[in-house]
Amino acid sequence: MGFQKAVKSKSKLRCALFGPSGAGKTYSALSIAKGIGGKVAVIDSERGSASKYADKFDFDVVDLEKKSIDEYVQFIKEAGEAGYSVLIIDSLTHAWQDLLEEVEKLANAKYRGNTWSAWSEGTPKQRALVNAILSCPCHIMATMRSKTEWQTTQDDRGKSRPVRVGLAPEQGKGIEYEFDMLLELSTEHIANVIKDRTGMFQDKLLTKPGVEFGRELVEWLNTGVDETIALQKRLEAMPEVREIKALIERHGESLEKSVKDFAETEIRKDHTPEWFSRLYSKLLNYTQDDTKVSDNYTKVEVA
Repeated sequence: MGFQKAVKSKSKLRCALFGPSGAGKTYSALSIAKGIGGKVAVIDSERGSASKYADKFDFDVVDLEKKSIDEYVQFIKEAGEAGYSVLIIDSLTHAWQDLLEEVEKLANAKYRGNTWSAWSEGTPKQRALVNAILSCPCHIMATMRSKTEWQTTQDDRGKSRPVRVGLAPEQGKGIEYEFDMLLELSTEHIANVIKDRTGMFQDKLLTKPGVEFGRELVEWLNTGVDETIALQKRLEAMPEVREIKALIERHGESLEKSVKDFAETEIRKDHTPEWFSRLYSKLLNYTQDDTKVSDNYTKVEVA
């Protein structure tokens, strides 16, 4: 496709909140979601903790039973298909804990205790979870537990007191790269914004981030070119797309219908235009004799 001028498109939130027990991860996520607006869904792996706030917030919830990555992926997809505006995953830590247990079992059962080899099956599952999060059409906020330790600090009167602090989030290495915003919450309910692609809150300390914070986020997310228009412009610049249009003109309505059916299916699972190249290659092979395409074309696999 070559280089093109970069434009900011409207986008969906990808935010992770992590901190020790009592930091307010679930409450903060629900409060921010209220500010973003629209229908809210919660995937709850914390034994119904989110539902304790049902008297303060309006949301739908599913309580995970197995807490496996497959279960997470299933409900992330269901939330997207159901048209929820915001999806809260509370929490991602259990997915990681379940995967660690599964890899350990695989190592003992198939790889003679070699966990390194067992990760050849574990890593694709973690990647499937990340892909489900990134491709979901909802705004997403994911909470994660953090490893904790006790430190001694001095109060205003100079007296020492123990303080529980959070360390790294309990999830796969590098998970922070998959989010546009990272909020580290303390037990005082103060959020340290350690990553922010909006550029508005980087390195700021936010006390009890909530509704107003959500409103500011969604205002930024809604600025820019509509995603559909941006994709259309990218497609129009592809020579393959022009060739596909020419093939449709030569071979009639049955081919046009097949292209539309293929596009509608593919674009739901792959929001990049590269699959047009694959489609064009298939169509070119099929029509290389330049004969009229029959109605049976719809039965030909073009994916």
